[in-house]
Amino acid sequence: MEEIVIYSVLSALFLCLATKLIISRRKNLHPSPLALPILGHLHLLKRTTPSNTVFPLTKHGPIFSPKLGSRFLVVVSSPSAIQQCFTTKDVVVANRPRFVMGKYVGYNYTNLGLAPYGDYWRNLRKLSTIEIFSSTRLNMSLDIRRDETSRLPHPLYRVSVDGFAKVDL
Repeated sequence: MEEIVIYSVLSALFLCLATKLIISRRKNLHPSPLALPILGHLHLLKRTTPSNTVFPLTKHGPIFSPKLGSRFLVVVSSPSAIQQCFTTKDVVVANRPRFVMGKYVGYNYTNLGLAPYGDYWRNLRKLSTIEIFSSTRLNMSLDIRRDETSRLPHPLYRVSVDGFAKVDL
C-alpha cells in the first residue's frame, strides 16, 4: 500500500515539474491560440489562396507564434514590425532551424543552403557568387546547360508514348 502512495506522489511531482518546464520554456514566445498536443495549430490552417490570411491575425497582435507540429513559427503581420525584423533584428532572423538531415546529408551543415549565418556562410556566399554564378561562368556553361535541358524531355516522351510508365530518376 505504501508503494502505491510513493509511486503516485512521485508521478504527481513528475507531472508538475514537466508542466512547469513546458510553461517556463514557452514564456519567451509571443502569444498564440491554444494548440493541440501533437498537431499544434495545424487545425487552424485555412485552405485559402496565398493572398488571404492563413491564421486569425487580429486576435493576438502584430506578432504571434503558432506551432506547426513540433516547430514554432513567428508570424509578423504589421509593416512596422516587418521592417524592424529585417533592419535591426536581421541577424536574429537570418538563421535557419537545424535539422538532423543537415548534419548527416549536408556534411555537418557545411552546405550553402544549410550553413548557419556567420563568417563561414558569408564566405560560401561570396565564393559562389564570384566563382559559380558570375556572368562569365554562366556564359561558359551555356552550351552544356542548353544541351542538357534539350535532352531531358526526349527519354520521358519516348517512354510515355504508350501510356503510363515508370521513370527512373
